Order: sequence, then C-alpha cells, then structure tokens
Amino acid sequence: MRLDDLSIEPTRVTFWGSRSALEIRSPLPGVLRVRHIPSPGNSSLTSRELSPKQSWSVVEHSELPLSVRNDKARGTAVVEAEGLSLEVQPEHGTWVLRDTGGRELARCEGFSGETMPDYPVNRFRSRLTLHAPPDEAWLGFGEKVGTLDKRGMHFVFWNTDVVPHHPDTDPLYQSIPFSLGLRDGVAWGFFLDESWRLEVDVAAEDPTRVRWESAGPELDTYLFAGPMPADVLKRYTALTGRPPLPPLWSLGVQQSRWGYENAREIRSVIRDYRAHKLPLDCVYLDIDYMEGYKVWTWDRSRYPDPAGLASEAAAQGVKLVTIIDPGVKAEPGYRVYDEALAGDYLVRNDRGSVLLGEVWPKPATFPDFTREPVRKWWGQLHRGFVETGIAGFWNDMNEPACFRLINGNETFSINSAPALDLGRVEGPTLPHDARHGDRRHLEVHNVYALGMARAAYEGLRELVPERRPFLLTRAGAAGIQRYSAVWTGDNSSYWAHLELSIAMLLGLGLSGVSFTGADVPGFLGRATGEMLVRWTQLGTFYPLLRNHSAKGTPHQEPWRFGEPYLSIAREWLERRYRLLPTLYTLMHESSQEGLPALRPLVMYAPGDTEALRMDDVFLFGRDLLVAPVIRQGRTRRHVYLPEGRWLPFFDLGLSSGEPVEGRQHVLADAPLSSVPMWLREGGALALTEPALHTTSANWAHLTWHIHAAPRMEARLYEDAGEGYGASRLTRLSGERASGRFVLERSTEGALPPSRATETLCVYALSEPKEVLGGREHRFVDGVLLVEVDAGWSRVEIRL
Repeated sequence: MRLDDLSIEPTRVTFWGSRSALEIRSPLPGVLRVRHIPSPGNSSLTSRELSPKQSWSVVEHSELPLSVRNDKARGTAVVEAEGLSLEVQPEHGTWVLRDTGGRELARCEGFSGETMPDYPVNRFRSRLTLHAPPDEAWLGFGEKVGTLDKRGMHFVFWNTDVVPHHPDTDPLYQSIPFSLGLRDGVAWGFFLDESWRLEVDVAAEDPTRVRWESAGPELDTYLFAGPMPADVLKRYTALTGRPPLPPLWSLGVQQSRWGYENAREIRSVIRDYRAHKLPLDCVYLDIDYMEGYKVWTWDRSRYPDPAGLASEAAAQGVKLVTIIDPGVKAEPGYRVYDEALAGDYLVRNDRGSVLLGEVWPKPATFPDFTREPVRKWWGQLHRGFVETGIAGFWNDMNEPACFRLINGNETFSINSAPALDLGRVEGPTLPHDARHGDRRHLEVHNVYALGMARAAYEGLRELVPERRPFLLTRAGAAGIQRYSAVWTGDNSSYWAHLELSIAMLLGLGLSGVSFTGADVPGFLGRATGEMLVRWTQLGTFYPLLRNHSAKGTPHQEPWRFGEPYLSIAREWLERRYRLLPTLYTLMHESSQEGLPALRPLVMYAPGDTEALRMDDVFLFGRDLLVAPVIRQGRTRRHVYLPEGRWLPFFDLGLSSGEPVEGRQHVLADAPLSSVPMWLREGGALALTEPALHTTSANWAHLTWHIHAAPRMEARLYEDAGEGYGASRLTRLSGERASGRFVLERSTEGALPPSRATETLCVYALSEPKEVLGGREHRFVDGVLLVEVDAGWSRVEIRL
C-alpha cells in the first residue's frame, strides 16, 4: 500500500493512494481522528475528496489546527496536534502515535480491505492491525465478559438478545468498540467509530497484535492521549458525550418482575415494602400491562386506572416505570401502527414491503430510529404515559430482538448473481439486507437502540422540560450514556454472575457508560437467601440498584427469604440511602467529567500489576475501596490494597481498626452481614440518614467521614434532586502539619442549605488538645466527632 500524495489543509491532512487513503483531523486536545479508507471500490479516492461521514456516537466538535513536517531521510511525515503526534509512513500505510514527550503510545501495522460485488448490495471487509506489546493490558470494550484485562480474548460487536447468557457468552446487548491500552503506568485510548458489525481479536490468535475487522468500507478511528486512565476516559466522553445527571429517585431502590400481572400486584408490592420498612423509590411494569403486547397501550382489565395507580404509588414515595419495546403490532386500527404505516416510519425488507416479524406482538413491525422524523414521532408517543403519571421508561428488546421472521427473506432472486447474504440473520434479529431508509441493517443494527433512546430522551425533554428524563436500556452503542442508564440484561442467579457483574460494570464504566447495574439477585433461576444478601450488598454500590426476576421463577422480593436474610438486606438497603450524598455527587462528577462511580483499582494505580488483576473489587469514587463477598459460604475476603494508607471502614460504620499500609494483600473477616471496605488516606465520604424513599438532594442531615492526611479533599453536590434549578457545590480541603489538622470548606451556587448543623467524623488522629470552629466535640474510640454549623468555613484541630 502506497500513500504517495499528500494534501494539507489547516485542520485536515490527507494521504492519498491509488487504492487507499488516510485522513487525519483533531476534534479535541489530546484526540486525533484517523480515517482509514482501504477499499479499492471507493469512488471518492479518484476524486481526491472523501465524502462526509455521519457518526451516531460522536457529538459535534470544532476542529483544531494541525501541523506537518516531513522526515525525508526516514520516509515519514509527522502530523502534530495539541497533545499528540502521528508519525505516518506513507509507503506502507502505517503510523505511530506519540505523546508530547515522544513516547510511543500505539503503532498501526497496517490496514487493508476489499469490496466484494454482491446482490442486493456490495459487501465489504476492512481490517486494521495494532501492535500489542507483551506487557500491555487492554481494558474497556463496553459490555463484555471476562476479566478486566481483555488481552487474549476475541469479541464480536453485534447487539444480541441472549437468554440465558453465561460467563463466556459473546456477543451480548451492547456494542462499544472503545479500548484503553495500559503499559508501564501510561494509558492511551482507541475508538473505532463504526456502526457496522465488528470483530476484534485482542492478541488472542497472535499475541503481538490486536486486529479489528469491520463489515463496512472504512475504519474511522479516534486516538486518545493519557497519561492516566482517567485522562483517556475524560477525553473519550468529551468526544461521545457525557451522561446527564439523573433524577435522585432513580438512584433509590427499584423493584421489578416480569410477572406482576395487574395493578393489584403492584399495590401489593408497594404495601409489602412499606410493611417491612424497606426503602423503595420505584416499581417497574413489565409487558403484562399492555393490551395484547401493543406498545403504548394499557390492558384495562388488568390496569383499569393507570393514572390512579401512579397517584397512589406517588403518595407512598414510589415512581412507576413502564417497559417500552420497539416491536409495533401490525394491526389495522391500532393507532401506533396506522401512524407508522402512514408516515413510512417502518423498516422494510429488500422488496420494499414493511418487514414483518414476531416478538411479543405477532406480527410485529419495527420503527426505523435511524431517521429523525421517526424519532420525533416516537418521542411524542410518550405524552400519554407522562400525563398518566409514568415517571420513567425502560427500553427493552431493542437490539432489536425478533423471535421469527415472517417476510424478512423477501429478496429478489437473480440467477446470475446469487446473494451470499440472502436472508442471513445473526441471532434473533432482522436480516442483514433489511432496509432502514437508504441504509441496510448490517450497517445500523448496532445503533438501533441508540436511536430509540435518543428519541425517548429528546421527546421527554420536550414534553416535560422541567424534569430530568429517566431511561433504562438493554441494548446500546457508543454514546448511549448521553440518553440512558444501562443494565446488563438477562443474567441468572449464579454466584459466577454475581462476580462477573463487577468486571462487566467496570468495563462499561471504562467505556463511558457510568449509570449501570445488574439485576439483583439474578433475573433467571432460583436465588437463595445468602445470595440475596451478598448481591444486595454489592448492589448497594451499583449506580442502578434494581431487584428483578423472570416469570416462571420464584419471587425474590427481600421478605420472601425470611430471617435473617430480610433484616440484613434491610440494613444494606438503608446503607444505600445513607450513601446517596456521595453517589449523587459521583453522578454529578460523571455528568461533568465522564468518570464512573465504580472504578477499578488500576484507574489510580496504573503501574501496579497487582491492582490490575483485582477485578472483583472496586473503588466507589476515588476514596472507598469495596470488597464484596462473591462466593457461596465464604466469611473471609482476600483483598489487595494499592499504594497509600487505608482505614478499615467496614459496613460504613465507625472505624474498625488502625490504618493499613497499601501495596499488600490482606485477609478480612466478612460474616454474612458484613462487607470489607477501606477509606483512602486523604479521602472523605458524605453520608446522610436512612429513609424509606428519596425526597431532596439538599440533605437535611449530613455527616462527613474524613480520613485525616497531610492533604485531603472532597466534594459534595446538592440540588433539589429533580429538574434544573439552583444547586450548591461544596469543596472540603484539609491539611495536617505542625501538630494540627485544619479543615476548610467553601461553597458555590445559589442553593441555600436545608440543615442547621453537620457532623465531622475525623479518623486517624490522636485525642485533640483543642478544637476551634466547632459547636462541640468528643473523642470516642479513636474517632473525633465535631458538630459544626451548616455554614462553617474552618475547623482547626490542635493535637
């Protein structure tokens, strides 16, 4: 491959060849976009003008200037932008990515492709190979199974409805082709912005190479500078969009079941939660609420008064969320179908007829969410449910799932050109050649759910602009975080799935998706009381905490398991509500910087191989290390503590011991009621009081738990918990030196506090001689408790 012609513009550099092209741009500091055009069938190569390419995942950005210098002796051209440079060897079509210090971050060993004439449309194959040094870890890749480091694995990106899935199942429901390389403590990022079916071999077949392959005609890539994993993630989410701050109630306890068949059962669930004094903020309505599985309808024999039900639930502090499937029943006289047909909003088969399949409704049609008019129409369909009092929406079966095709194989037969992909269906979905406007399903399958989520989010922002939308989706693509929370689909009540959820959610978080969860204690199968407790303990830290189960399985609401499991589960659900000030602040941080609430140890210890291998523990934010018990019958937990000093903070209680030096393995006691946790030196947690449901994120009670250090800092974000009104950001900083520990507090924002006092719990100090700036203080079991006015600015502790 020769790229022997170079064109230079202020914000674009293009290398041209007779059979290929390479275009370089920079949308953001520390980010390069590199379009690889390998296909000889691309007509734009002869015109020397690459056609604009639509991205479903990338938000719009201005383009930064580039500079180019040629090194004729080495036969290379170096394209430089802010934060990165790309050294291109035109003769071979290869490149090397370097940071500002000249360090090699990544190396492309070549790209290639073919265009294969076919009927009804041409087929493509495009490949790109990256060098994989033996000591490099590869993280991310979205919703994938396996360990945190995906080296040695092979993945397919093709959203698939899988029931049941197993610890080695691939593909699953989400397709996010983003990865984070990590070597010698330095991170960089790679994103393949293609909606086509993709595969990646992560140094499995050849341990020295990572190989990407697309069913499309090009490979549109983005490269990200570090050096820290958090730096890469911030840049990636700046490119693909950051999640909006969710409403507070969506961070509370959620209850769901496929099998709540009528309004009486929904009332019963809410009543039993309250009778057992269990926190609850949300109940889901699965497909049984619909009339004949027709989306946007109510079965009035089961739900005669949906608005009344929503009002009754709201009086108990409970929101209702309804499931929404994309399959529209093909039934003349059904308003949604009639409108979709009249507006030409539906996916078609190759002959041009509306494609018919079978999901819950039969026959079913499928809206084409790749087109803006369809999204606008679908968004407005939420109006009736919003007016009924439905608070959120759960997009399911949106891969899109299709159990059986009715007319999906209707492609013309031409004897002289038999179609190799004729009627081809991979997984229970639509055929490759189904028509979405002027595109084929093979190209847009992976972004179908992204379009559906966008339609819902934008529709809700228009219908109820004073409220924050809450959406939950099973399927998605890169950028799904802009619109929706994600759960990991139809898991099972296996201990292996409990453990697997940690690495899966960490992988999603490292791929820009922060509002995540897994069904507790498993959607399929039969959970035990022990499993309920251990999974609830883990779920306490999931951003999305939902108990969900399938029809045909035992009910698994907490009281179904009896004692002692009910009491222990209650304690942990109450701890979830105590954690809400910290979790809400972490979700605000995610909306501003793109960092997830659940973070792998290696995010802050990138050069520590022991931290890299600990993918069954996590950091809740930056400061709280959580080691849930993930094996049946275990009452001890092995944990590796990375560098620093760590204060035992089991069960979010007062200190249970002296600080422990990091970079060592420890064995912690963990009886059924307990979860080992450690608070980082210099870290702090903001906790509140338990509650049966959320009210406001302007906390009436607040306690800071502070691990004293030479320097410490923490933040707290507060607002009404809903809407877009006034807010307050509190910054806490501390310094320990010369026999004293000084805490200072500053705030910004117009929201007045709703509390008169706060409590400071300061750990790892000797008994103080004097405390200045507090109302009163006491020293109990090695912990200093200081009560301060809510408007405090400085507390000095003299030791």
